[in-house]
Amino acid sequence: MKHNIRHLRIFLAVSNLASISKAARDCGLSQPAVTQAINKIEAELDAALFDRTPQGVFATALGRLHAERIGRALSLIDEAFASVAPRLRVTATASQLEALIAVRETGNFTLAARRLGIAQPTVHRAVSQLEKEAVRPLFERTSTGIVATRAGQLLASAARLMDAELMQADMEIAEALGRETGRIVVGAMPLSRAYLLPKVIARFRQAWPRLPLRILDGPYDEMISGLRNGEVDFLIGALRDPAPIGDIEQTPLFDDTLAIVAGPAHPLVGRSSIGVGDLLDYPWAVAAAGTPTRKHFEDMFTGTGHTVPDRIVETASHILIRELLLNSDHLGCVSALQAEAEIEAGRIARIDFELPDTARAIGITTRRGWKPTASQATLIDLVSNYRPSL
Repeated sequence: MKHNIRHLRIFLAVSNLASISKAARDCGLSQPAVTQAINKIEAELDAALFDRTPQGVFATALGRLHAERIGRALSLIDEAFASVAPRLRVTATASQLEALIAVRETGNFTLAARRLGIAQPTVHRAVSQLEKEAVRPLFERTSTGIVATRAGQLLASAARLMDAELMQADMEIAEALGRETGRIVVGAMPLSRAYLLPKVIARFRQAWPRLPLRILDGPYDEMISGLRNGEVDFLIGALRDPAPIGDIEQTPLFDDTLAIVAGPAHPLVGRSSIGVGDLLDYPWAVAAAGTPTRKHFEDMFTGTGHTVPDRIVETASHILIRELLLNSDHLGCVSALQAEAEIEAGRIARIDFELPDTARAIGITTRRGWKPTASQATLIDLVSNYRPSL
């Protein structure tokens, strides 16, 4: 967290009041101190954020853009400060909040110090200072380590989101000046990784050739947690019904259905009139419990009075499923769109068994109220306008 919170408040005051002297009085500082803070922010961004005139100091178009994003960032942490201890609005520093986040996420002062590259006593002192000003503990020791209290969780989560908003603030200025800095982090579920994202990223690169993209995979719960903490910008893949929590937004794009697939030499390939009983004779490769695909898979058996097969390999890896089908008599229950290219290439085959009522909404998941930068908006638009070729 490289930003100086005090300087950001000064910047916002100058932007709102259009006056160095008024901002100085509002912040309880000298005019030279305010001027120095503004100059430092402009130097860091290498951008002119204000026009200095005899009538006042007025935010440029870039300045207004930055002020809106800074206002969003500070409102996140200020709401948490108000709930925990209003005095923290004046006393808390970025380095203290950074230490708080690291200790909350590692559950250990030594590991937090190692992550931040500073001495352990420095981390402990930063958290202790926050606790002193808050007049309440932010962590408690348990048999498994150090766990954040409710106040500590609230502050750390808000600080994480503030930091994400500030990173977007820097990206916005850079993008407005024709630079490509920062990065976009996308949580990608299996279908999007195999079917949608390769095509979308190729088109995105035409507009943003150098901007780093990080595509994450992993369990849905971990990616949702990253999204809510500001570590992930948005998710692409199967939507949940109902949404798992109220602070996210789900935007459906198109529907996908499921298909049963096997290796080309599987005994069921080419057969017709296949029943559920025939499917019980073989082992399966399926998605993990709790996913929409797994629920449809289990319903296929329980809905006809059968027991769900117990010879199961749980995986989200399309490559693993493909190789397992090629080298054994396993069956797979997978996304029809995800399997399309493999079926056309002859690497796997579709079993002639209908799976009614298996439509799943595929879409984008974001934090509620999230505002994308220009590059993020470009990627979102490309995803939103993508339509399957079926």
